[in-house]
This record gives sequence, C-alpha cells and structure tokens, in this order.
Amino acid sequence: MILENITDPNQIKSLTSSELKILAKEVRNRIVEVVSKTGGHLAPSLGTVDLTIALLYLFDPLVDKIVWDVGHQTYGWKILTGRNAQFDSLRQYKGLCGFTNRDESPYDAFTTGHSSTSISAALGIACGRDLNNEKGHCIAVIGDGALTGGISFEALNHGGHLQKDKFIVILNDNEMSISKNVGGLQKYMTRMLASKSYNVLKKQIWDLSLTLPSNIRRSFIYGAQKLEESMMNILVPNIIFEDLGYKYVGPIDGHDIDQLLRIIKRVKNYMVGPVLIHIVTQKGKGYAPAEKDAALFHGTGPFELKTGKQLSSGKQSWSDFMGSTLVNLAKKNPKIVAITAAMIAGTGLTKFEETFPDRFFDVGIAEQHSVTLAAGMATKGIKPFVAIYSTFMQRALDQVIHDVALPKLPVVFCIDRAGIVGEDGATHQGAFDLSFLNFIPNLIILTPSTAEELSAMLSWAADYQEGPVAIRYPRGAAIHSLEHQEPVQFDPFSVKIHSHEGKIALVACGDAIFIAEEVHKLLEKNNIQSKLVQLLSVKPLNEKALSDLASTCNYIFTFESNAVIGGMGARITQLLSTYPVKVINFGYPDSFIPHGKISELLDEIGFTPAKLYNKISQILNE
Repeated sequence: MILENITDPNQIKSLTSSELKILAKEVRNRIVEVVSKTGGHLAPSLGTVDLTIALLYLFDPLVDKIVWDVGHQTYGWKILTGRNAQFDSLRQYKGLCGFTNRDESPYDAFTTGHSSTSISAALGIACGRDLNNEKGHCIAVIGDGALTGGISFEALNHGGHLQKDKFIVILNDNEMSISKNVGGLQKYMTRMLASKSYNVLKKQIWDLSLTLPSNIRRSFIYGAQKLEESMMNILVPNIIFEDLGYKYVGPIDGHDIDQLLRIIKRVKNYMVGPVLIHIVTQKGKGYAPAEKDAALFHGTGPFELKTGKQLSSGKQSWSDFMGSTLVNLAKKNPKIVAITAAMIAGTGLTKFEETFPDRFFDVGIAEQHSVTLAAGMATKGIKPFVAIYSTFMQRALDQVIHDVALPKLPVVFCIDRAGIVGEDGATHQGAFDLSFLNFIPNLIILTPSTAEELSAMLSWAADYQEGPVAIRYPRGAAIHSLEHQEPVQFDPFSVKIHSHEGKIALVACGDAIFIAEEVHKLLEKNNIQSKLVQLLSVKPLNEKALSDLASTCNYIFTFESNAVIGGMGARITQLLSTYPVKVINFGYPDSFIPHGKISELLDEIGFTPAKLYNKISQILNE
C-alpha cells in the first residue's frame, strides 16, 4: 500500500509514474469505502483523483493556492493532504467537512460549498499575492457545469483583463464535451501551445512588433493574431477563452497522469499571463455503479459497497411529494411550468420533466436567471413554479425583490431543504430563508408541516394571481397527517389552534410545530397549561389571532426552523410590541451550524423539546 504511507503531500513528489497510478487506484478505493458508509459526493470526487495527484506532484499547496469550485470533488484532496486518518469521519458530527474549509486545513485555500466561485476567489488570491509581493501560483479548478453560473464568466472576463501571471484556470469537463477532440493534430497542438519554443517565439514576435512604427505595428499585430486565431479555430474550438484573454491548452485526458504532469508542468514553467487548461474526466471514474449512473452518485446517501444499491428509508421525500403534486396540478392547468437550477432529481421534478418536457426548464447552475426567467414567463400569463434549495435561494435575492415582488408577478417559489439539512453542513443549511424573504413586500410565505398542507398550499398558489408565493418545506421524508383523509382547504390567513387553555402560548410554523407539540406535552405533564398554535402563513401573519393571544397570555414562545434574527418570531415580537405580553423566540442561533446528523445538530444548538422545556421552565420560575 502506497496510500497508508502518505502523511504529507510532499511525499507524492518522490513517487514514480507507476506508483502514482497505483496511488490513484488506492485513493479511489478509499473514497468509495468511506462514502458507502457516510454518503457524500462520490462521482465528482472519483473523477478528479488523477488531477489531484498531478497538482500535488507539481505544486506546493501551502505556497501555490488551489481553489476547488464547490469543493464537492475534493475527497482525494483531503486524503492526500494529511487527512486520510480522519477520512472515516467525513460529513459526521465534529468530523471532516464535505467541502473545502479553511478552518479545517491550511491546505484548503478557500471555504466553499456553492458553485461557480472558484475563479473569482483564485483571482482575488492572485491579486492579494501580488499586492503582498508573495510567490506562488493561483489555480482555480472548475467543472463545466459550474460555468453556467454567471459569476464564473464575470471572473473569467476580469481575469483576462488583469492578465495576471501564474494564474491558471483548470476546466474539468466531466459531463459534456465542450470541445471535440480531433485526434493527433489536436494532441500536437496542445503540446505545442504549452511548449517553451512556441511561447518564446510568440514573445519574440511581440518584442519585434515593438520596434515597428505604430501604424505598421497595428497591422502587424492584427495579422499575427489572425494567423494564430485561424490555426486555433481549426484545431481548438474553444477560441472563446482566447478571446477572453486566456491562453487555452487542451482538451487533455484528465485520467492520464503522465500527460497531466507533462502539460501542467509546461504551463507552470513556460507560459505567462492567465492560462486555461481544459481537461476531460469521467464522473465516477473507477467505480462501476458510479460510472454507469453519475447523476445518482453525484450526491448520495450510504450504499452497498459491492453493488452500489442505495440504502434509503423507502419513504416519499418532501421533494418527491411536491413534484408529484405539481404534476397533478399541471395536468389540470396547461399554464403551469416547472423551473429548476440544475437540481432536477434533488427538487423532485424528474416526473414533471418526463410528463411535460415542453413545460420544464432546467437552467443549469443559474439561480438568478431562473427567477427572472420565471418573471418573464409570468408577464405572458404562464404560471411558473421555481424549485430551489433554501441555501441556493440566497443567490437570487435581488431577482426575487426587483423582478418578481416589485411588479407583483405570480411566481411560486418551492423552497426545498428549509431548515437544518445535516451532513452537508454550514454552506447548505436552510437557516436564513424566512429572514431574507420576510422583509419583501407583496410576497406571501407559507410553511406546511404535513404533506396534505403542502398539497393544499400548492393548489391554492396555482390559482393565486395577485403576486408571488414562497412555500418552504424541510429535507427528509414527508409527514402525512392522520387527521385528513380528504383534501385540505387552504386559507393563507388560517391558524390552527391545537390547544386553547393556559396563560402561555406556544406558536410555531412549519415542521417546528412538532417540537412545540412535544414541549406542550412536557408542560402538561408538569401541570402547566399552554395554548398550542400553528401558523400556516408567516407572511401575512394573522394579526387578529396573535393580538388575541397577546391579550390573554403572559408569555408567547415562538418556534421556527430558521435563524431567530429576522424570522417569524422576530416579526411577531415587533407586531406585539405594544402589548404587555412577553414574546420569546426559539429557533437557530446567530452562528453558522456545522455538519452532522440533524438530531445531533438540534441538540447542539438547544432546539430540542427537552432543552426548550427547561428554558421555558426557568423563565416561568423567574
């Protein structure tokens, strides 16, 4: 075993070519073994093992800063930068993060989790390097899918303008062939573009042009550029990167370690200005089930190691329930369309895409575009349902405010993964959507606690034409009500009062009602009566119902699966500020919540029935 002897990435530099290939196989086996138990982003990480080894062989990751886009393809990176012994704790409570994290390791140049940021970050690091007169390369590794995020092109444009030396963008083409490989000529051209002789010649021609009169020099440079561009157009279809100011190299086989070392070494040693290296890799490389179904193993739960069979509860998720409900609504209403930002299966829209391919839109990793696209459709009488994870909804806040809410367009936002999501950690917890949506005028915010309530809200929102509606629901298996066998009728002002007695009130929304119910039972067990109230709408609030509570109660305790700052409880506190009642808010703290099982995280932040009961008892005793 080579891997078990690697405790420092510098040890990789002493390995032979054959040893590097053995190491790649061992790293892949280690990744599959651990992720089969912990779940995680398997296919992306398997696809970048060879690149990881090449980068660590050629660069010093403490001097040369390597920024991995999203960070979901860095399991090999973690293993080979001193974290192999801890790798079994991947995505576990107090264990290794599933993404790169500066607090976790000095080898992680940037904390990531969301897509399309690597080029901006690496360029910023390069600017800081130069301002500090420091050494080292700055490298961004970005997948072709992440290029659909607009920020990546903003960064490419700016990087081409700045023309920083020792700034490299590695485009990991792993889903679609952006540029066709045209055989021997293409390989020759790739080697030539990275060669010392070619770049020396190019510099000599440029220096020669400086000796010419300005009127002749302009024509000379134009002719030379056109000659090079014509050659590039024939052999390198990706001329767009050259036009943006990058020296383009590729595409090259991202699983051929020898070729990777040869080309990247040439780029490192001979080329000046920003360079884009285009590599082609296979998601799931080295594990047959992941090679066969890379989408399934992109982000997976635990699975059987030998077969790849997924280990799941078998229960329908909130996402799938939303998707199947939307299909039924769309069968009745031909104006309904569904929009997602590269999360078809994740948001439960697979069946919608199959049933209504002409009414389904996957915009790629472009949440901002998805929202304004929906706004444009709404102006033509279309009824768009935009399904986005809570954590990614943050990226489209301006569009929600300016393009949807301001003109009162009837777009429906299905906000998936609201609340704590667990093992994906701080970058993915849906802890802020109530806070950043609460202040937006014209927007209705609904919070179901059961599948039946979600179905009723979707049906109501499909007919609502006065403005936008946001419906938030958690991750995991959908909870079905035992009370309702018939379809639930929904009123956005409706309030469910589960218990009417007592001088204190427990007010909850969404899935937090289940925690409030358990607190209610604990209070009852100790002879403390409490009103139990569920709000189906966070905005608008039912002001009459809340003012009635304020008039009859000494305390109101609010419960929500959202940050306390700016959430439902904060709005209730503001609404009832003139009443003598004391309003105390329970929810998520003013901190980023780490990764781990949801139950572990709720216990850590004190958002469990037992801990909340103890807090309430202490307040009442005081």
